[in-house]
Amino acid sequence: MAAGFKTVEPLEYYRRFLKENCRPDGRELGEFRTTTVNIGSISTADGSALVKLGNTTVICGIKAEFAAPPADAPDKGYVVHSCRVFLSVPNVDLPPLCSSRFRSGPPGEEAQVASQFIADVIENSQIIQKEDLCISPGKLSWVLYCDIICLDYDGNILDACTFALLAALKNAQLPEVTINEETGLAEVNLKKKSYLNIRTHPVATSFAVFDDTLLIVDPTGEEEHLATGTLTVVMDEEGKLCCLHKPGGSGLTGAKLQDCMSRAVTRHKEVKKLMDEVIKSMKPK
Repeated sequence: MAAGFKTVEPLEYYRRFLKENCRPDGRELGEFRTTTVNIGSISTADGSALVKLGNTTVICGIKAEFAAPPADAPDKGYVVHSCRVFLSVPNVDLPPLCSSRFRSGPPGEEAQVASQFIADVIENSQIIQKEDLCISPGKLSWVLYCDIICLDYDGNILDACTFALLAALKNAQLPEVTINEETGLAEVNLKKKSYLNIRTHPVATSFAVFDDTLLIVDPTGEEEHLATGTLTVVMDEEGKLCCLHKPGGSGLTGAKLQDCMSRAVTRHKEVKKLMDEVIKSMKPK
């Protein structure tokens, strides 16, 4: 009976749970799904991480290559993002392999928005200073390719992608490189590697708005579909706002927005603690 009612009146079905301050999956309105992270998942990458947020699963791989520094910034390197969802294409793609809600073909609006969101997080948070990727000013620099692939989609893709990106960058190691003064060629010491200098730790926290007033965190795919609006807040460890993503929908009062930012600060501590514990457990004793 309940399954039939959910099929016919999905929004009313959800409203009956929300009135009791809970959700159909048993969570409270402010409760996140179980979050896990596995670091070093791809042996052929310079850094990688797999993140599960409930059923939503994404993996991020970091690959480093050499390139000449930009002509207008000879002391900087590059960070190239390519958010891909299971298919090898240069933009975000959400095919039917991830969820039946998506169709094959050119990247849809949601895929393009997710790609731009990751670019904004990288740029606004300054997670990596491009100067740190310079090997020899005017001659050689590192290019970091950050590929984010969604393996299973069940909502809140932005939080999962941001976490996977951060964890993969924390896991990445680059070999020592020197320029031979006589030949002018790069000499790579693969036996001596060092971790990237991660300047900040951006963490995303997403919310869904129901009936223009009620906020829930970490929405599932079904909750996103029924919501009247969504909001994603990205904060760093100092409580600074790195990015605010509000793709239309219901507006929020100043008080509601402040509540979201406060919850994002708390979520940052939870995610940072989880990541630090995983990284610590991987270090040789």
